[in-house]
Order: sequence, then structure tokens, then C-alpha cells
Amino acid sequence: MAQNGLSSEASAQPKVHPTDLESGSEGEHVVPTAVCEHKHYSHRAPWLRALVLGANDGLVSIASLMLGVGAVEHSVKTMVVGGLAGLVAGACSMAIGEFVSVYSQRDAEKADVEKERQEHAKGPEACARELEELAQIYVSRGLGYELARQVAVELSEKDPIRAHARDELGIDMDDYSNPMQAAVASAVAFASGGAIPLLAGSFIADFKYRLTSVIISTSLALALFGAVGAKLGGAPIPKAALRVLIGGALAMLLTFAILKLFGAAGVSSV
Repeated sequence: MAQNGLSSEASAQPKVHPTDLESGSEGEHVVPTAVCEHKHYSHRAPWLRALVLGANDGLVSIASLMLGVGAVEHSVKTMVVGGLAGLVAGACSMAIGEFVSVYSQRDAEKADVEKERQEHAKGPEACARELEELAQIYVSRGLGYELARQVAVELSEKDPIRAHARDELGIDMDDYSNPMQAAVASAVAFASGGAIPLLAGSFIADFKYRLTSVIISTSLALALFGAVGAKLGGAPIPKAALRVLIGGALAMLLTFAILKLFGAAGVSSV
């Protein structure tokens, strides 16, 4: 019985056909392509963060601003002008803030790489210390010392600065942070998100219908952005959509309520 069970279990294992192996020269390690078919999402983190956060910021900020203005001033012109001012100011703020932040990160990355370059330029003893440091990094990741030393030597013979930048500092010298790209992406994402409530409330004269249009369009967009972000990041879609929706709804509710109280305290509405 045990033998039959073992046979059944073995037969249930996925089989890899020889043609599924990647071609390689003799002596090279080949990887079954079937094993490499799963997807990873961590490489999407930088642009995904800028895209999702920028769009959500624009959506929630402009919708909350329009609702807050609408709480004390019912005219369509006032709400639209307030929303448009928030859209332009917010997009510029996002772009400048992201540019400064990422540029500082880029400068720090280059400064760290330059320190490594200066250290290697001090002479053979310094290079030997750096080589041992690199080997110990590989040992800490699970390699035996002899193999770690061999890996460190071979990588250092090719490009020691690049090896230290990647494995010691976590910096890819071929892909430094791009401040202009981050600035443009954040500004466009913010403006795209903010344009939804702005357009939804720009052409409706009746105050109640205008408010309803802004709330509904913003809520739908929040759920959509949450779902898209979850899909791109490989996260559970319903939870992400609900989380973003609840957060945005609370922001709109608080803004409207606070400005309504402010209006009742002395600012008349038209």
C-alpha cells in the first residue's frame, strides 16, 4: 500500500520535458522554463507607488476640496475654480516634491558609489579588505566561505565597484533614480485623478445634483484605482478597493463636515 501511495504521489508531480529546458553550452546550468513561469511584482514598486499614490491624492484632494467649498458656497463657479486651483497647485507640488526627493536619493546613491571607488583607489591592501567584505556579504546570504570568496574574486575581476554597489549598497549603477521621470509621473497621475471630480461637477448647475455627481464619480474612481493598484501589485483586489474607497470617503466626509460647521459659524452660503 505504501508503495502504491508513493507511486501515486510521484506520478502526480509535474514532469518537465527535455524540450522545456533552456538551451546552454555544455557544463552550464539550465533552468526548466516551466519553473520560471510565475510572475513577480516587486519590480513594479517605484512606478506603481508614484502612479497609484499620485492618482489617489489627486482624486481625494480635489473631491474633498470641492465638497469643502461647496459646504459654504453653492455656486458652480466657486466650486470649479476652487477645484481647478487645487488641481494646478497639487500637481505642481507633487512634481516639485518628487523631483527634490528623488534627486536627493540619486545624489546619495552616487555619493555612496564614489566612496567605494575612492576606497578601491587606496591601494592593494584596501582592495583586499573590500574583497573580504564582499565575500562576507555572500557568506551572510548562505554561501560557504570558499564559494563566497570565489564569487567575490570573479565579480571583482570584472568590475569591483559595480559588484559592491549592487551587493553591498543595493544600487544598480545602470538604473539610478530618475528625478525628472518621477516628477512628471507624479504630476500627471495627480492631475488625472483630480480631473475626475472636477469634470463631474463642472457642468451641473443644481447644487445637490452637483454634489451627488462629485461623490459618486469619486467613489467609483477610488474603487477602480484601488482595484487597478492591487491587480498590478498582485494583491487581493476586493480588500484593496474597499480600503481605498473607505479612506477616500472619510476624507471627503470630514472635509465637508468641518467646512459646514465653519460656514454655520459665520460664513454665509449663496
